[in-house]
Amino acid sequence: MTSHPVTGPQVTTPSGTTPPPRPRGRGKNVRWGIVVLCFGGLAVNYLDRSTLSVALPAMSKDLHIGPETQGFVLSAFFLTYAICQLPAGALLDKYGVKRVFALGAIWWSLATIGMGLVRGVGSLVGARMLLGAGEAGGYPAAAKAVSRWFPRRERTLANSVWDNGARVGTAIALPLVTALVSAFHWRIAFVVCGLLGFLWIFAWWRLYHEPADHPRLSDEEREYIEAGGARVEETPADQGDAPKVRWRDLFRYRTVWGMMLGFFCLNYVIYFFITWFPSYLVDERGFDLLSLGFFGTVPGLVAIVGSLLGGYTADRLLRKGWSITKVRKTCLISGTLCSSVIALAVVVPTASGALALLSLSYASLTFSTASVASLPADVAPSAGHVASLAGIQNFASNVAGVLGPIVTGFLLAASGGSYLVPLLVSGALSVVGALTYAFVIKRVEPLPVRA
Repeated sequence: MTSHPVTGPQVTTPSGTTPPPRPRGRGKNVRWGIVVLCFGGLAVNYLDRSTLSVALPAMSKDLHIGPETQGFVLSAFFLTYAICQLPAGALLDKYGVKRVFALGAIWWSLATIGMGLVRGVGSLVGARMLLGAGEAGGYPAAAKAVSRWFPRRERTLANSVWDNGARVGTAIALPLVTALVSAFHWRIAFVVCGLLGFLWIFAWWRLYHEPADHPRLSDEEREYIEAGGARVEETPADQGDAPKVRWRDLFRYRTVWGMMLGFFCLNYVIYFFITWFPSYLVDERGFDLLSLGFFGTVPGLVAIVGSLLGGYTADRLLRKGWSITKVRKTCLISGTLCSSVIALAVVVPTASGALALLSLSYASLTFSTASVASLPADVAPSAGHVASLAGIQNFASNVAGVLGPIVTGFLLAASGGSYLVPLLVSGALSVVGALTYAFVIKRVEPLPVRA
C-alpha cells in the first residue's frame, strides 16, 4: 500500500501509531452520510414528540382537557422516555443499531399516528407513554452509530451534527403542525407527522450499513476510520481478550456516576429553555405574542451554533495533540460553567440584556453537549458497551427533564411568580455540573475491567 505524507501536528491513534490522512474526493466521505441519517432520525423524533405541544390547544377543546390535566398529559411522555433509556441502550449493544433504531422509529411513528385517533384523556396518556418508550432509543442509537463510523478526532463534531436534529425537529414542529391544524384538523397533524417517520425508516433501512459491510465504503476511508480509534465490535478472534463487564456492573464506576450527575445538571438547565422560557419572556419581561414569536427563537438558533462550535473546537484540539481527557474536560467545564450566566438574567434591567444572557447560557450548554455525547464511546470498556453507557447517561439527564419543570413551577408558586429563585437554582446547578466534570471524572479513558 502506498504511504501518504501527513501534514500538521502528529496526532497518534490509540495504538500509538500515526493515523492515515483524511480521505479526500468523491465517494470517500460515506461516514458523513451516516451522520445525516442520524440527524434526520433525531429531527423526526423531536418533531413527533413536539406535535402534541402545538396541537394541544385545539385538542383540549374537542376532548375537554382542562388546564390541570394538560401538564400531566405532557409529562407522561418523559416518564417512559427516561425509564426506557436503560433497556434501549442494552438492546442496541446486543442487537445492533440498524435493527433497534428502525424498530424504535416504527414504534414511535405508530404511537404518533395513534394520538390522532384518541377519544379521551386516558387513551391520549397511553399513546403519549408509548411514544416515550419508542423514542428512547434515538439518542443512544445515534451515539453508537457515530462511535462505529468515526475516528476519535472527528467524533465530537459528528455528534454535534446529529444532536442538532433535536433543535431542528422542535423548530419545524411549530409551523408545520400549526399549518396542518389550521388547514385540516389536529388529528391529521398527528397522522402526517407519524407518516414522516416511516419515510425516514425507509431511508435508514436502505442506506445504513455497518462499516464492515457498507457497499460504497472505500478501503481508504475504512482504514482511516478504524485506525483513528472507531469503536468497532471485536472480531471473534479478539473476543477472548475483550473486556467482560456486565451491564449492571457499569454502575460500579465513579466515571459513570460523574457522567450521570454532570448530564443531569446540564439538562436541568436545558429544560428551562424547552418548557418555561416562553413564559419567562411574557411574564417577567412583558413580551407580547408577536415579540415572543420573533425573539423567542433567538436562543435556539444561537444554541445550534454553540453545538457545532463545541464539536469543531473539541476535534480541533484533538488534532493539535491534546489528550482526550484534557479536551473533554476543557469543553465540558467551560461550557457548563459559562452557562451559569442564566442566573444573571434576572438582575439585568433590560429585556435585551436578559435575552443576550439567556442565549449565551443556552449556547454554552449545547457547546458542552457535543462532548457529552462523545463520552460513552470514550470510556466504554468495549465497543459493546457504548449504547448502554449512552442510555445510562441519558436516563439521568431525563430525570432532570421530569423534575426540572416541576421544581421551577413550585418555586414560581412559592415566590409569587418571581423567576429569581428558579434561575438562581439553574445557575447553581450549572456550577455543580462543572465541578462534577472537573473532579468526579478523573480521566476520560476506557473503564478498566474489575475482578
